[in-house]
Amino acid sequence: MPPIPALSPALLPVAAPMPAGGGPRRPRLLMDAARHGLADYRRGRDLPRLIGGCPTSAQAIAELEAREEEAERARRAGSPAWSCVRHVEVLIALMAERALLAEGLAARTGMVAGGADLR
Repeated sequence: MPPIPALSPALLPVAAPMPAGGGPRRPRLLMDAARHGLADYRRGRDLPRLIGGCPTSAQAIAELEAREEEAERARRAGSPAWSCVRHVEVLIALMAERALLAEGLAARTGMVAGGADLR
């Protein structure tokens, strides 16, 4: 039986852009895993582990975006330092913090915002 060829990150299927429009594209499997993990996100538990504290959502988003970009560069380069689990954890936190920020903005402007309790 012939060996299975190694998959290049460039050959992986690409998913829809991340939330907040115009964002970078990521592999569908990576994004699906992150979406499934949203239900288990707990800000007080997960943010300190990922970024070392619990800043405001806007600050957390900026830090998480930087961490995610770093993870994506490592993934695309095929770096042995890249961790799929860590990348998914950062994506989960990033999506959850964006949702929390949107809910907060909607509440301040009087708009109705639905969604799960992510706190």
